Amino acid sequence: MENYEQLLDEAYKHVKAVESKSDRFEIPKAEGHVEGNKTIITNFFQMCSYFRRKPEHFLKFLLKELATPGQIEGERLVLNRKLLSQRINDKIELYAKEFVICRECKKPDTEIIKQDRFSFLHCLACGAKHSIGYRL
Repeated sequence: MENYEQLLDEAYKHVKAVESKSDRFEIPKAEGHVEGNKTIITNFFQMCSYFRRKPEHFLKFLLKELATPGQIEGERLVLNRKLLSQRINDKIELYAKEFVICRECKKPDTEIIKQDRFSFLHCLACGAKHSIGYRL
């Protein structure tokens, strides 16, 4: 029995700790407004930290999906086009399903791993590993 305990302790040293979110993961909604021909998203960095993803990755996805140029100015994202909030929120939901939520256990405790030229979504909760079919 001692050997088992030692092996178990050794295994726990190699496993990443997971900060479990509440049982219910809610995809955040974009907050912002329209100024002239520009759409301003004020909670961009809060969404990035909630998803635990780099702002550059999330920005690249949004700009590609919304087919608009944009940039980060201070603490906000400026999109150079008038956009409906529903369209932006649909793309945020798509990002969460593709790059954040585990397909097996449906938990958001994941990380993106690059191996060679491929990206994988690795779940820290259940250990599942799925390829990401979306190219950025």
